[in-house]
Amino acid sequence: MTSVPAAPHPSPPEHPELPAGAPPRRAMPAWPAWSGPAALLAGFGAATLLAILIGGIGAAFGASLSDPPPSVSIASIVVQDACLVGAALLFARIIARPRPWQFGLRPPSSVRAAIGLTIGGYLAFILVSYLWLTAIGRSSEQDTITKDLGADRSTIALVAVTFVVCVCAPLAEEFLFRGYFFGSLRRLGLWPAAVLTGLAFGVVHVFGSPIAFLVPLAVLGTGLCLLRDRTRSLYPGIALHCINNSFAMASSEHWGWEIPVVLIGALGGIALFVALGLRAWGPEPDLAARTA
Repeated sequence: MTSVPAAPHPSPPEHPELPAGAPPRRAMPAWPAWSGPAALLAGFGAATLLAILIGGIGAAFGASLSDPPPSVSIASIVVQDACLVGAALLFARIIARPRPWQFGLRPPSSVRAAIGLTIGGYLAFILVSYLWLTAIGRSSEQDTITKDLGADRSTIALVAVTFVVCVCAPLAEEFLFRGYFFGSLRRLGLWPAAVLTGLAFGVVHVFGSPIAFLVPLAVLGTGLCLLRDRTRSLYPGIALHCINNSFAMASSEHWGWEIPVVLIGALGGIALFVALGLRAWGPEPDLAARTA
């Protein structure tokens, strides 16, 4: 009796779990897990040294070391943000030439879903923050970082602090934490990588935010990782970070009509910086090149 060989089953899609246009998982960056924490330490280490240098230069021109003027404080924060971005790029280059898509600098898989998740994530963060601060009896405590940077000393200082808090910080921190730190730990699994990144995000704010805020910030840092993973893009997280910082600053400064102006201006400034950065980075290789 002759048997007829069964027809071969059709092959499943190569990457059914990925949205259209997203790089397949085998093309995700092969950054070693240790490199994320190393980049974080290197970035803040370099920022600390440069901040000391900036403070010394300011002191040479008559600035107080114990109560530095806004120019010194703001310059130190800008340099810190630049160090965070530089550390991520430097450690990424250990493996290969870094490309924007590796850090999540690409359109989200679904714009509508990304908008919904961003809004929902921010509302969830507000709820968690309220419940936590109420539970520990610190619901009235406010972030004082804008005052520490000298935002109350002049209009120019206020504008500069707003730019640093609402534009520079979301860009730099998301690029390092969600773009590189989380990307390097992603091989450990989604939740371990997200939680560890969130904890690191909360800890590094210990010197710039009230202690009571560190738990909500760790939750926010974890949520931003989940947002990046779900949307396959860093842009929604940058936007959420910008929204949070803008409203936090508005609360600190008791703003009203200024809130939408600052928020729209900050998001526009972020979009401009991203566009200029991507243009300087050069064109993305096509998908075939990424999987070669």
